[in-house]
Amino acid sequence: MAPPETDLIGTRAVGDNAPAVLSCSALTTLTKRREFQRASRGKRVAMPGFILQTVRRPAGEANGIRIGYTCSKKVGNAVARNRAKRRLREIARHILPGAGRDGHDYVLVGRRETTAALPFSLMQADLAKALGILHGKRS
Repeated sequence: MAPPETDLIGTRAVGDNAPAVLSCSALTTLTKRREFQRASRGKRVAMPGFILQTVRRPAGEANGIRIGYTCSKKVGNAVARNRAKRRLREIARHILPGAGRDGHDYVLVGRRETTAALPFSLMQADLAKALGILHGKRS
């Protein structure tokens, strides 16, 4: 016998809000090592919770914002690294579509102990500030 709340799965009443999952097609994830290496040779800004690296892609490549996430073993064990990367993904999902620039690759590098510990709102503000510094809008 199924619990009573399962009868409502998949149904939405008229006027309900949009689903909780927000897809962001503007962000593409970096996957190749050479893309991370190219970003590491570009501009960088160190913030308390992360390091942001960026490089403008050559003119022949597709537009859009690409983002990569990395945490070394210095951040901690696998659980700590995954938690740090989840937090970096979430701040990027909130901030980069509005503040990032088309044709740029960004890499967020997690930092020991602070990436997982800083308040989320502070990390979001730091990412917006770092993007302003990198793109010439100091705040």
